[in-house]
Amino acid sequence: MKLLFTIDSLQQGGAEQSIAHIIKHFSKNASITILYFYPKADLLSTYQALDCNIISLNLQGKYDWTKAIKGMINVINEVKPNLVITSLYRSNIISRVACKLTNTKLIGTFVDDSYNPERRKTFKGIGLLKYQYTWLLDRLTSFIPYAWISNSQCIGENNAKKLGLSPKNIHVVYRGRNSENFKKWIAPSTNNFEFVTIGRLYEKKGYPELIQAFSKLSKLHDNVRLTIYGEGSYRPEIEKQIQSLHLNEKIVLAGNVPGAWLKLYDSNCFVFPSRFEGFSGALVEAMMTGIPIISSDIPMNLEAVEHQKTALVHQLKNADDLFEKMNEMIKQYPSMIEMGERARDISTQKFDIKNIAHQYESLLYTFANKK
Repeated sequence: MKLLFTIDSLQQGGAEQSIAHIIKHFSKNASITILYFYPKADLLSTYQALDCNIISLNLQGKYDWTKAIKGMINVINEVKPNLVITSLYRSNIISRVACKLTNTKLIGTFVDDSYNPERRKTFKGIGLLKYQYTWLLDRLTSFIPYAWISNSQCIGENNAKKLGLSPKNIHVVYRGRNSENFKKWIAPSTNNFEFVTIGRLYEKKGYPELIQAFSKLSKLHDNVRLTIYGEGSYRPEIEKQIQSLHLNEKIVLAGNVPGAWLKLYDSNCFVFPSRFEGFSGALVEAMMTGIPIISSDIPMNLEAVEHQKTALVHQLKNADDLFEKMNEMIKQYPSMIEMGERARDISTQKFDIKNIAHQYESLLYTFANKK
């Protein structure tokens, strides 16, 4: 079976990493080509280590649709794939048109809750018009994919409603990680209580309420610390908030760090206050280590963790509730460690990448063999 995966770029991101994790564990029966459209390629070496062909169109214009579609048609004619699997918005639109013109079977993917009301609130003026145009183009071409794979039940259902799709045509395969790579977490020996979070520096990640909750917590516990791994456009606002609350000595913005999940082993608690997400690979990684977790109660996270069983769950955008959960984490730490152990046991079965890849590949074989 010949498979052509298309994606915007190979930069550091959840979807980009997830595809690499999955195809690494495909059987030898799958011949895989990766086509990426735009120059960013932080993960190029990761993909080069896989048994696949890699093609770049190296587009310079952000929306150079004509050149992109022509280039992809040439790739389709050369590779002659049984299926094209596409991820992320620009790749989706390009792939839909190219596959329609070449009568090639296309599988769409949902990796994010793109039309979440919280996300819509972040757009104003021209930005809102662009957002609405994006949705319209998405909806007008959403009939082209033969089937869809979503990394979350909730994400699949939400996108189906916004794009006018039948939920019956959406299949859920969660993000996975290789459980063999995750040694068991042991509480670090330190005088401080170390909170850690991993994610791009965007407001949607819930950093304003996290820092506000941490500020309140630090007044009760002088030994608490917070490290944030990731980079992004929201950094200046985070820095201002940290400075205004006089937390420069207690909060560290560590930037992008390769293999940031390894830093979980130096920490006491992983906190994940995101306002909206795809199905988070960072959350799965934290579960697999066994570190105690605090998570926001968005539906995607609740498909991975359960309140007071595998994590403490706080109310969305509620800094006071997040503070209460962080304080409970410290005061009830022995039982929190037991909770992390349960999360590890569940995740290594439910989200192991070998099982996930088998589910994914089996679905693709089913799609390829249907008329």
